[in-house]
Amino acid sequence: MFHGSIPALVTPFKNGAVDKKAFAELVERQIASGSAGLVPVGTTGETSTLSTDEHKAVVSLCVEVAAGRVPVIAGAGSNSTDEAIDFVGHAKAAGADAALVVCPYYNNPNQDGLYAHFKAINDAVAMPVVLYNVPGRTIVDLQPATVAKLARLPNIVGIKDATGDMARVSQHAALIGEGEQFVQLSGDDPSALGHLAMGGAGCISVTANVMPEACAAMHKAFQAGDFETAQTIERRLIALHKSMFCSPSPGPAKYVLNRLGLCEPDVRLPLTPPDPAAHEQIDAAMALAGLHA
Repeated sequence: MFHGSIPALVTPFKNGAVDKKAFAELVERQIASGSAGLVPVGTTGETSTLSTDEHKAVVSLCVEVAAGRVPVIAGAGSNSTDEAIDFVGHAKAAGADAALVVCPYYNNPNQDGLYAHFKAINDAVAMPVVLYNVPGRTIVDLQPATVAKLARLPNIVGIKDATGDMARVSQHAALIGEGEQFVQLSGDDPSALGHLAMGGAGCISVTANVMPEACAAMHKAFQAGDFETAQTIERRLIALHKSMFCSPSPGPAKYVLNRLGLCEPDVRLPLTPPDPAAHEQIDAAMALAGLHA
């Protein structure tokens, strides 16, 4: 259902508010550049500092602008199960193709609690759900055995795995079983090519915000069996992948987009923009990638 390069879209701000015009233009740029899907209001979209109304408005705008040309996987996670159900229900009503639901953060549930959280969402809303495991942000780690158990539920269709552990792809597949439709997406740009080689289908990407054509080309080359071209593109991008996290994300991505004249560099507190040392690292990575402002 979902594959290839799928940007985790930034949410541009201007004068403290969501810049809807800039966001719509970013969506159009992604579609024109060959991205295979869109993820609004995920981690990179600063969902944790958006109000509920802003969150829902950005999802609705993304669906409206995409107009069915590429699938929209709407960020819909929360550390409150009831709130996550509300976001998933809104994503369905807005016309999104799936919801991306992160593991509950801060609460630190065990595996039973994680299963119960996702099962409650599965039972409440008849909509495809992509699990999102990112222990570096949530503290909890959705274990492969729990993923396999969740995959048996009718609305759980895949996972975005941001652990960087490529062995997870094989572990999930082995536990879920051959022939089952369960999409595995990387959430870690530097290991995305390795994730594909292990059997993954694509990447929900930060770097695709700034170099969508190259990210899409890497995935298309791999899917076509042209591993040499995929490796060549990845070597060109690797410094840029790393630079996207040299300062709290999405600050670096917004810095590049601002240099390209596509949106303001603003992030919301408690995030702050990249400092001059980070600018130097990002600028050097842009030059290596062949990205010129």
